[in-house]
Amino acid sequence: MTKRRLIGLLIALSLALILAAVGVRWLGKSRAPQAAAVPPEAVAELASTDLVAVAPVDLNLGWPVSGTLRAVNTALVKARVAGELQGLRVREGDAVKAGQTLAQIDATEYRARLQQAQQQADAAKAQVDIAQRQLDNNKALVAQNFISQTALQTSLSNLEAAHAQHRAALAAADVARKSLDDTVLTAPISGQVSQRLAQPGERLGVDTRVLEIVDISRLELEASVAAAQSVQLKLGQSAQLQIEGSPQPVNARLVRINPSAQAASRSVLAYLVIDNKTGSGLRQGLFAQGSLGTGSTRVSAVPLSSVRTDQATPYVQMLREGRVVHQPVELGARGTVGDEVMVGVDLPPGTQVLRASVGLLRPGLATRMTEVAAGAPKR
Repeated sequence: MTKRRLIGLLIALSLALILAAVGVRWLGKSRAPQAAAVPPEAVAELASTDLVAVAPVDLNLGWPVSGTLRAVNTALVKARVAGELQGLRVREGDAVKAGQTLAQIDATEYRARLQQAQQQADAAKAQVDIAQRQLDNNKALVAQNFISQTALQTSLSNLEAAHAQHRAALAAADVARKSLDDTVLTAPISGQVSQRLAQPGERLGVDTRVLEIVDISRLELEASVAAAQSVQLKLGQSAQLQIEGSPQPVNARLVRINPSAQAASRSVLAYLVIDNKTGSGLRQGLFAQGSLGTGSTRVSAVPLSSVRTDQATPYVQMLREGRVVHQPVELGARGTVGDEVMVGVDLPPGTQVLRASVGLLRPGLATRMTEVAAGAPKR
């Protein structure tokens, strides 16, 4: 091998080694793990309408009450004697007045009984007259010593027995007259017929229900109040109730408090009279709910809806240095301000609390305030 060929071979080998080193280095770089990209931090956008500040307010204190409306005055018209029902013409919704004749039980049998009792009373009166004449005659005979004193005493006893029989016959006649009067069914109160429970021609027994009458001019709510709350009840306290089907709330007033607690629940029944104005459309049986006012107080409060209870301790979502914080709170007095339910909290006035419409946000989440477009609906 010549010297020139040896030099060429060494040069080619050097180039090959250089290329191999460069390839290995390039392959190592391509297989090296790339650094993980850092994701941008999540930011929640909030508007000023999503926040409410803790502020001192005058709370109208009260307890929630609910129940069914019922008429203060109701009456059941029942058959007081047995017989066939006749002349029933009123139906549900008809207005009736106290003392109005509504129907009648067939009175044929009861007229005959009254006539029989009256005749028996007349016969007993005749026996009284006979016994009286006999006593008068025996007195004259005793005075002439024609009969003994014993015979006179017998005549006196007969007269007393005749008087007793006459009184009994008169009482029987009164009972028969009362039964005849009871065949006429009249309205005990003024109101409207709410139920018609019998039909003309039907054979009724004693105490069979025929009609139900309600006076809806005075309605009341029977509300159950817990024992701890009942000590704050006072006659005359006012309430505002929302009646199903009624667009406007109605006023009510506490007029009676049951002196006894319920055996099962230990609750106390309170009775509120409804301000039922003419034409208000309120009816017996409608459901009502509202708040019974027990006083007022001034506290630092937030809307009750802003307090979350999905943890063991109630808390609110608030902002601190631009981040969401879950702050536990102790709840105080609960009441209303206008149409909104508020609750007292142990937070400094001015603290920004998230409204319930925002939903649940995780603690530590960054926030950014945005402007609300003009005319945009508030949440």
